[in-house]
Amino acid sequence: MDYYIILAIPILISTLWLFTANLSRTSHPQFVNKSIVLLIAHPDDEAMFFSPTLLALTAPESGNHVKILCLSNGNADGLGKVRQKELVASGEILGLRSQNDILIIDSPDFVDGMNTVWEVEKVADVLGQAFSPQQHTEKGRKDEDAPKATIDVLITFDRYGVSSHPNHIALNNGAKAWLNGLMKGKQGWRCPVELHTLTSISILRKYINFLDAPMTMALGFLSGLKDSRRQDKAGGRRQALFVSDMGQWRQGQRAMTRAHKSQMRWFRWGWITFGRYMVVNDLKREVS
Repeated sequence: MDYYIILAIPILISTLWLFTANLSRTSHPQFVNKSIVLLIAHPDDEAMFFSPTLLALTAPESGNHVKILCLSNGNADGLGKVRQKELVASGEILGLRSQNDILIIDSPDFVDGMNTVWEVEKVADVLGQAFSPQQHTEKGRKDEDAPKATIDVLITFDRYGVSSHPNHIALNNGAKAWLNGLMKGKQGWRCPVELHTLTSISILRKYINFLDAPMTMALGFLSGLKDSRRQDKAGGRRQALFVSDMGQWRQGQRAMTRAHKSQMRWFRWGWITFGRYMVVNDLKREVS
């Protein structure tokens, strides 16, 4: 009897995982035919934190065009050139269409480091020049015109940065500053860019892998009851959940082990094996 129970455990776990992954695809809004940019701070952020999102949004049937904007080359250990190449290789594994869809900034304004605070205005300036060039200058801006941008969706970290990294937090603040500037004097117009941020969670939940998905779903449902099924002013639901199946989880792991080889220290093996963000991403839409 005990023998059969032992055999049944991995079958039950696999079934629950597959069921949760499929349920997340049918129970939450998907981005379709959108121009999407993932804003990250360092090469490997896309794999360690956002691989479920990228694997879902780059699926050919979605019709999305996904790009990555990385504001540093991760040169804290003098490996900037190496890490740039690793990010390109990782993007290919995670489904990006082309190497041209990855832009890496190498600037003294954005030095990689836990003790380095990036200026919000400079992050916003990069986003403005890249995605709203016509409205980025006062000369090309008229209040009566609708706000315009070259992308539909921007995805980045939330205000806690998932790992409390100041570079991650600066991205959130900079993204909001850019959108606030884009909408300045544009009362009555809808923001042309949706900002979605990756939810930070407790340390305990970070290491329970796919088992966090049911909890995330339940918390999202309860939160939805409080604000009318999470409908925002624009009429869209404010939460999106992406759960990788086993194959996608392994794909995310390969983005680290095969592409980001310079970063595979002992503790990262624990992250890519047990880390929740390798399997589960829940994004919250920030209301502009």
